[in-house]
Amino acid sequence: MSDVHKAELINVDKDFDKAIEQAGKLFLEGKVFVYPTDTLYGFGANPFNDDAVRIIDLIKSRGDGKMYILLINNIKNLSNYVNIQSEKHWDFLISVWPNPVSVVLKLNSRTRNILGIETAAFRIPNHRFCQRLLDKIHMPLISTSVNRINRAPMRELSEIVDEFSSDVHGIFYTEKKSYFEASTLIDLTGEEPVMLREGKIKLSDIFDIFEKK
Repeated sequence: MSDVHKAELINVDKDFDKAIEQAGKLFLEGKVFVYPTDTLYGFGANPFNDDAVRIIDLIKSRGDGKMYILLINNIKNLSNYVNIQSEKHWDFLISVWPNPVSVVLKLNSRTRNILGIETAAFRIPNHRFCQRLLDKIHMPLISTSVNRINRAPMRELSEIVDEFSSDVHGIFYTEKKSYFEASTLIDLTGEEPVMLREGKIKLSDIFDIFEKK
């Protein structure tokens, strides 16, 4: 995918409030942008905007039908989108977040009907820019690694700009150190958590937290 425009580069450390305003505007306009998270740089967009999701699919050269990880600002807002019956599961999520841990959850009927899927992975990120942006939009935000399919996630800003500046409408970056490691991914649609991908947070730590609930 390519376009005639070049993405604007925005240093979130230099004008934080302006960066939040710009990212929020792109989100509401259905645009795709790159932004820093508590793990890797991610492509961001509104998951309820079909055109925006399709653009990310095209950018990543990935077929449709697979949902991306969604960032959310807090547990109360999360409850608007998911169906969790177990108090132990709620307590576990409260204990494990904010952290680079993404959790697959069952969606409630309203969200299922809108997105056309049964489950989605959510995360409350441990990252100031993400949290402020999420508080502003008060909706889930797509977070998927910056790369084409079957290629490693990009970690260097220069590489991201060279590869994707014609595909997105904004590239938000930070000069601060990032984890540069994918989130731990677990499935909590059943009674017990199931590890799907181990990241910065280890399997043993996840189960220790869960068993104490």
